[in-house]
Amino acid sequence: MSHQPSERSRMLGSMPMTKLVPTISVPIMVSMLIQALYNVVDSIFIARFDSRALTAVSLAMPVQMLIVAVSVGLGTGMNSLISRRLGEKRPDEARSAAWNGLFLSLCGFLLFLIFGLFLTRPVIDLLSEGLSADVIDAVREHGYQYLGTVTTFSFGVFMAVLFERMMQSTGNTVLSMTTQMSGALTNIVLDPIMIFGLLGFPRLGALGAAVATVIGQWVSMTVGFLLNQKKNTELRLDVKEFAIRSRCIRDILSVGLPSMVMQAIGSLMNIMLNMILVAYGAVAVNVLGVYFKLQSFVFMPVFGLSSGMVAIVGYNYGARQRSRVYSGIRVSLTYAAAILGVGMAAFLLFPEALLSLFEQEGGDAALTAMGVPALRTICWCFLPAAVGITLSTVFQAVGKGMYSLIISLCRQLVLLVPSAWLLSTLTHDVGAVWWSFVIAESMSLLICLLFFRRVDRTMLRPLGDA
Repeated sequence: MSHQPSERSRMLGSMPMTKLVPTISVPIMVSMLIQALYNVVDSIFIARFDSRALTAVSLAMPVQMLIVAVSVGLGTGMNSLISRRLGEKRPDEARSAAWNGLFLSLCGFLLFLIFGLFLTRPVIDLLSEGLSADVIDAVREHGYQYLGTVTTFSFGVFMAVLFERMMQSTGNTVLSMTTQMSGALTNIVLDPIMIFGLLGFPRLGALGAAVATVIGQWVSMTVGFLLNQKKNTELRLDVKEFAIRSRCIRDILSVGLPSMVMQAIGSLMNIMLNMILVAYGAVAVNVLGVYFKLQSFVFMPVFGLSSGMVAIVGYNYGARQRSRVYSGIRVSLTYAAAILGVGMAAFLLFPEALLSLFEQEGGDAALTAMGVPALRTICWCFLPAAVGITLSTVFQAVGKGMYSLIISLCRQLVLLVPSAWLLSTLTHDVGAVWWSFVIAESMSLLICLLFFRRVDRTMLRPLGDA
């Protein structure tokens, strides 16, 4: 079988960065915007169906974030390794990385299958403790249905992410975009049909949202597999080449585990913040859930930019092209700052319009009343986050994923949660809690800059342009 480097892969080492970064990253950013749009639309439909269903989905969100953390973490580790091996002109080892990434993704799915079958009810019961008696039973029933479905059938998301990252690692980001968009658009179309019982379907509520999500993920998986096999010739899977290699698995996990834990921290952070906010009622929990949905619409494109950046920086680091590594970082940072700057402006100027989308028809607008100051406060962390996300991506691309992990630990656990608890304890005011996001992001940025200085001195400056 011929596996010659594709033109798409070769351009990672030759195209000017001002053209390469958007060429590689914009398709991923568009697909993630579609995914973020789905997340927002999904919650809008659920909120219009029943505010208690929105609370249930908000409580289930940390576990969904954990599924994404494991699948994307493994995909990032595989992506980084494939990109470096292609930059080093070792295509056989790149395909071996793809096979071992698939094996690890299957192991990840099996963990969540067990969770879905045996742990859904106790977890929902634990997360809903503290809610008032008039809503808790309905919230729990919605939560059982939603969380049990998305965990038990999570095979689709693991495989979809795997094929997306394989295509991203060779620069085929248009194919990756097609894969992700196919699933997201399927979700968007099916959501109102399944939730409200349109076109002859039963009215399923939160369960319908979960079924639409799973179907979309399996569609994305199918499209991703077909495109990879037909178009991504460098990483076309041939079962005769499959072999579990301990060194390959170790290399994937050396980047993937820190990335996985880094994103999984978000799940733990969400759980702990909910435990703080539940004292202020279900509306406070919903405000946090809606914020994360709206925030994803701003941050998803930046994460798409980061996904493309892993391939660009990883390839040129492997090829010892120092000036191209620096150029890629500068261009990516400019894009990240511009995107998050626009998001910050939207949160400051139009919070009422954004939050009103999630109010149940005929409701008392309590979500908007509490959410407006929340959005206007939290958005001040967006610009420091642009720098932190970009530099953390550099660490992943050059194989220093542990630095990214430390930064995320500081941002989301060591600093954010204690700050939120302390502000809540001292003020007994939910409005003060939102400032914990700004405090954590600003202090984490200082740590990130110190790590980048070390990576620059020890790993990037010694590179001599080939």
